[in-house]
Amino acid sequence: MTHSTSSGPSVLLSARDLSVRFGGVLAVNQVSFDVRRGEVFTLIGPNGAGKTTVFNLISRIYNPTSGSIEFDGHALASVPPHEVASLGIARTFQNIELFEHATVLQNLLIGRHIRRRTSFWREALFGPGVRAAERETRAKVEEVIEMLDLQHHRDALVAGLPYGVRKVVELARALCMSPKLLLLDEPSSGLNVEETGDMAFWIQDIVRDLGITVLMVEHDMGLVSRVSDRVLAMNQGEVIAVGTPAEVQSHPAVIEAYLGSVDDVASLRRPVEAQV
Repeated sequence: MTHSTSSGPSVLLSARDLSVRFGGVLAVNQVSFDVRRGEVFTLIGPNGAGKTTVFNLISRIYNPTSGSIEFDGHALASVPPHEVASLGIARTFQNIELFEHATVLQNLLIGRHIRRRTSFWREALFGPGVRAAERETRAKVEEVIEMLDLQHHRDALVAGLPYGVRKVVELARALCMSPKLLLLDEPSSGLNVEETGDMAFWIQDIVRDLGITVLMVEHDMGLVSRVSDRVLAMNQGEVIAVGTPAEVQSHPAVIEAYLGSVDDVASLRRPVEAQV
């Protein structure tokens, strides 16, 4: 198993030697990887491994202490945080971030706002160009609503929706931005088995039908195995394995990160074996 360090036309996002330090804590240490266009690339690892910190570096919430990230030919370090979305990067959060006292439709329209190109004065006058842009915006939002089966919730306030539906609404808002790269931070967190199955189905559709590349952080290994093309495993801020889901899950360093050393696992089994 080798770490991917090459770049080329098929690479959409390239991270090189990323490190970030918070005071005396080295949260991410010399992390490198490539995300290819049209794939689902997943970061896994135990809690505190540094996965969400990597997401926050890509989103420009944090600045790396050292290293670089290139996205579609742009050095992200030179891009102001508020312009990252306009480059084509959308994101969901582990803790849902929606406007709870707005409707589902209003939340999705807000997500689409990044693609509006009309000026303030044109908006105020509501001329033909603005009306055409409004129709285009509505059409895109309705496509996403239909794709994610949100028709029955279109006019509902987010605050009154079940948790699983809110997760889908946040995904929908990100899709309304028409991103090139979609960052999904634990999309199955808090979902039941049926909802997780729906999420897997939608992730596959997003890549296949919309041509969007997905970079995901996820703990549910069933979901990871079902949708991921490649997986990167982290522990204590460092990369420990990269490969297919099967390769990474069977890697000794990954097993040790989740379960402890071989000796630790053996010691856990002994009391059970002694009772047999």
